Amino acid sequence: MVTAVTSFGRSGTSDWLVQRVSGVILLAYFVFLIWVVLTGVDYASWKALFDHTWVKVFSLMALLSLAAHAWIGMWAVVTDYLTERMMGTTGNVLRISAQLVIALVLFVYVVWGVQILWGY
Repeated sequence: MVTAVTSFGRSGTSDWLVQRVSGVILLAYFVFLIWVVLTGVDYASWKALFDHTWVKVFSLMALLSLAAHAWIGMWAVVTDYLTERMMGTTGNVLRISAQLVIALVLFVYVVWGVQILWGY
């Protein structure tokens, strides 16, 4: 049995809630971006839009939501398919290794995104 040590929340219910809230934030963000693109945007107006603090905060919320959403989804997939029952004794090693790689990639993406959003 896989324990919830590496899950995002303390329980399946909290993971479910984080997944739904992050999904709504991502939907709102991508609808906003689609609206901006469809109304016509050039580089100057795009840069001016992202100079507003509220757009940076909204983008940061979307970035963090994407990382949380991806972590919970990938955690569920990895713990479902990389188990001792399916992979033998190497299942735990593969599962923990996969989770470490996923966590590292998500961390790098979040740091990189913050640097892009708030860097000068």
